[in-house]
Amino acid sequence: MYEGTVVKSTGSWYQVKGSDGQLYQCRLAGKIKLDELKLTNPVAVGDIVSFDLEDVEGVGNIRSIHPRKNYIVRQSPRKKHLLHFMASNVDQVFLVLTIREPNLKLGFIDRFLMMTEPYNIPVTLVFTKSDIYQDKDFKLLDEVKRVYAQMGYDIVLFSSVTLEGMETLKRALSGKTTLISGQSGVGKSTLINTIQPGLGLRTEDISEFSGKGQHTTTFAEMFYLDDGGSIIDTPGIKTLGFSHLEIMDVAHNFKEIFAHSAGCKFADCTHRNEPKCAVKEAVADGRIAEFRYQNYLAIIDEIENQNYWEIHDDV
Repeated sequence: MYEGTVVKSTGSWYQVKGSDGQLYQCRLAGKIKLDELKLTNPVAVGDIVSFDLEDVEGVGNIRSIHPRKNYIVRQSPRKKHLLHFMASNVDQVFLVLTIREPNLKLGFIDRFLMMTEPYNIPVTLVFTKSDIYQDKDFKLLDEVKRVYAQMGYDIVLFSSVTLEGMETLKRALSGKTTLISGQSGVGKSTLINTIQPGLGLRTEDISEFSGKGQHTTTFAEMFYLDDGGSIIDTPGIKTLGFSHLEIMDVAHNFKEIFAHSAGCKFADCTHRNEPKCAVKEAVADGRIAEFRYQNYLAIIDEIENQNYWEIHDDV
């Protein structure tokens, strides 16, 4: 039996880097479940697996998955009742964003953090394309820094043109496994190519018709860095849904909302219409950012609506 790390997932086949440094094309030997979650892909990039080899050279069968220290899953964009593995066993996440081209969506940040907070995975907000920012963009960036820095998130400004922030990111990447993710078109592949020249990841311009980014990464893949450590590149994300969560899951994973909820009159307060809600009081006096609270409300309303239609879709 061999051991190795899954470095690429392409559907039914997984590329595994064995402890001997060789790459093997592997498939699952049987059904593997994860905590009873309904998954589109039971094996993730970053998994440590045991596998054996077939008669065909370099082809193997994954027999078991070693215990994971963490994992990141999202609602499948195509099958909303299933979850999709993004990665496992990561030390940190770089969430790649930009203020313009395409314009920043603050709601996306909070939705993404819903996937990392349950495991307390450190997240750095990396704002790319800083060389094209205008005065109004820097004002928005200052507000983002004010809100997220006080919750413990690091913020780095990066430009592939001026190389602003590159050394900071390289130091942060050294010796760690880092998931790099973001919406389509934010410059994720360009950032990776700048940090690790020679990878040659394909990049795309923003669509002139839609103003949105185009997908350039098809499957999740791990790359090893010259300076030590590894990165997991993921396909660009367009939307994030949470039909698999309950309202309290959301409330517990918005850091400042959870912190203030201790002062609410009711233990099961959803922070909407309940009396003596400490969270609403904190929003009113500015201790919780209004946009964060509105993003929280949007997510729980969406969860309630999805769950309603799932229950009543046979009517």
